[in-house]
Amino acid sequence: MWQNFFAVSIKNSSIGMISELKIELNTLINLEYDTAKLQAIIKQTTLKQHTDFEDHYDYLTKLQMENRKLKHRFAVIKKSITEEQETNGKMHNDDNLSITEHLEKVFTSAIANAYPCFCNVRAIIAAVNVSSPFGDYQCNNAMGLSKKMKIEGIIKAARDIAVDIQKCIPESPIIEKLEVSSAGFINIFLSKKFAVRSLTNMLRDGVRPPRVLKQRVLVDFSSPNIAKQMHVGHLRSTIIGESICRLLEFLQHDVIRINHLGDWGTQFGMLIAHLEDCFPNFINESPPIGDLQEFYKESKKRFDSDDNFKKRAYNRVVTLQKGKTESIKAWQHICDVSRKEFQQIYDRLDVTIHERGESFYQSRMLKVVEFLRVKGLLEFDDGREIMWPDDSKSGIPLTIIKSDGGFTYDTSDMAAIRHRVEEDLATWIIYVVDSGQSTHFNAIFKAAKRCGILNSNVHRVDHVQFGLVLGEDGKKFKTRSGDTVKLADLLDEGMKYSLKQLQERGRDQILTPEELVEAQEAVAYGCIKYTDLSHNRISDYIFSFDKMLDDRGNTAVYLLYTYTRICSIARNSGDDFSNLGAILDTYNIKLDHKKEWKLAKTLLKLHDVLIQCARGLFLHYLCEFCYEVCVVFTEFYDDCYCIEKNKSGQIISVNHSRILLCEATAVVLRKCFHILGLKPVSKM
Repeated sequence: MWQNFFAVSIKNSSIGMISELKIELNTLINLEYDTAKLQAIIKQTTLKQHTDFEDHYDYLTKLQMENRKLKHRFAVIKKSITEEQETNGKMHNDDNLSITEHLEKVFTSAIANAYPCFCNVRAIIAAVNVSSPFGDYQCNNAMGLSKKMKIEGIIKAARDIAVDIQKCIPESPIIEKLEVSSAGFINIFLSKKFAVRSLTNMLRDGVRPPRVLKQRVLVDFSSPNIAKQMHVGHLRSTIIGESICRLLEFLQHDVIRINHLGDWGTQFGMLIAHLEDCFPNFINESPPIGDLQEFYKESKKRFDSDDNFKKRAYNRVVTLQKGKTESIKAWQHICDVSRKEFQQIYDRLDVTIHERGESFYQSRMLKVVEFLRVKGLLEFDDGREIMWPDDSKSGIPLTIIKSDGGFTYDTSDMAAIRHRVEEDLATWIIYVVDSGQSTHFNAIFKAAKRCGILNSNVHRVDHVQFGLVLGEDGKKFKTRSGDTVKLADLLDEGMKYSLKQLQERGRDQILTPEELVEAQEAVAYGCIKYTDLSHNRISDYIFSFDKMLDDRGNTAVYLLYTYTRICSIARNSGDDFSNLGAILDTYNIKLDHKKEWKLAKTLLKLHDVLIQCARGLFLHYLCEFCYEVCVVFTEFYDDCYCIEKNKSGQIISVNHSRILLCEATAVVLRKCFHILGLKPVSKM
């Protein structure tokens, strides 16, 4: 059944999916064969006749579990192929395609038809500056093919090859015309009809996601520690992780958001012991811990100076691990206080995340240790049990069991990745953690592949690393006293700065109190998020409210003000643009002016940008796109009147087509803002 389905499906699917589908199909078929063979052996075998029955049975159970995971993956792929076939079947009416990917398909097919001996060559498509007179995109394969032919003894000019490719281009709804340059570049001009249809549908139906192969994705981000306040070090993981989730959810992936809290460990022994002394009736009454950070410092001071307290703290670690009721209750109280503090930050930043702390994996750590031991991957080393990440046994090994019998972060991370693959059924796992952890995660990923938890043909795993937040002195961001900056204090400071800027612009005299608070929050939190996301995440960046709140250049303030300006155009036209469908039934979008056409082409780049962001999990490409849209819109608005007034200020003419272009720009920016976590306001 699967073979027949894929034989037809692969022939009709996009080239980028073929190799992955073949690999997954072969894996599934082989696994089905092994499972069926083993079931037959067991049916014919009794315990008396076959002494290694248990071994067969355990292996069968393992195969069946693997089979279940692959069948889930198969169902996802089958659904994606069906969607892909539907896309190909209605190519001439589909406006939610990626222009670059569509052109890659078209030109790859043309190359294969023009030169069958180079049928495996993928088309190289590059976007051209939107102001260029030499087309909107280019196919740049001809020179490379000329060199390959020369190696084989065939002399043919790049321009002649380009002409041959051009002759084999199938009909496409997005291509208006093609031109071959003297150097062999094929210049591609987009169709205005396609652009008008796409923008019209966008206004009617909203921005639809480009088609991608759907996956079950688990994103691990934020991850603060219980009993400690969130600080500036948690800012990047929280902001980047939330935006990655929003991006992948918009692309229709099945996303699981996980907060891997530090809610377990020896530090809880001293916290529980201190709680027992400060609030002896904590079992019956919830302890009123006002400042958990100060509570932690007090317990640490006692732990360092009082040997009796230290001894009792170690004992409470043991009772906690054994599940004693009093210790569990105290631990839960402490965790609850932290959760409330964390949630206040998440609410302010509009972050949605589901808790699954280290404590969740306690029982699973025992299982993963046994799993690794049975596979013969654990080795004794100076009283501890270690695992080498790969067979070369080079580098730093993972410490799975300490010399005192305890577990480590290595153990919990191995248990977590196994749970995420085998129980969550994730096929793509993303860890949003700082660059300092790259060596650790590289070792974990290698070890998970070595022991068979990860299958490179099925699973994708990424460490989304990021740099530091620096102060204006270029050093790690600290308070004046040298302490770590608390995230709550940072957000409060942002609110003060944004209010000051709004007051300087006289907005407090124009906006209602509710509108002013809304604008204040949009600017404060938006500038913090956007500054982080607009930088290449691998780089460090300098945190400066003065630069963040500049209304010139690539800043959140400039984008938000531009968006507000766009929204005001339709509102000031005197016509009701609230029902765009009715407006579109009466008026059409026209792209006659060169600035109208430039703006339309810029908006149509959205799907290419979203796919580029998802491919490498870099959000700064989307920020650059938003800035480009705003700059190009400003050019359009300066050259193309939307509303014409006489000297007395009365409206004498409304260009509905251009206002529809304004609305399309607002729709695109709103979607981008949502992914980036910015909250646009219609008045600012």
